[in-house]
Amino acid sequence: MTARDFIMNLATRFNPEAVPNADSVFHFKISGDGGGDFTASVKEGVCQVAEGLNGDPKCVVTTSDTTLVDIVTGKANAQMAVFTGKLKISNLGEMMKFAKPFGLM
Repeated sequence: MTARDFIMNLATRFNPEAVPNADSVFHFKISGDGGGDFTASVKEGVCQVAEGLNGDPKCVVTTSDTTLVDIVTGKANAQMAVFTGKLKISNLGEMMKFAKPFGLM
């Protein structure tokens, strides 16, 4: 699995019941060969993911492809990645609200 694969499949893992009436936009800026720029938007219980940075994000996530894969596979701790600067999250509150619905926890 690559970071791109993980992000492009966020919509299939999204649980709308966990965040009813959610309306948010996330930008993911993932460096490395398995990364890229992605937008995940949630509106009216539907999550859509597209390549590129679209819309005005409530949260921007910046990391490398290897760090993201390590976090989602359990090889790395997201909190430690934030503390060490390997993972940058512009709006931690927004990310925490969506971490479980996106299947990140």
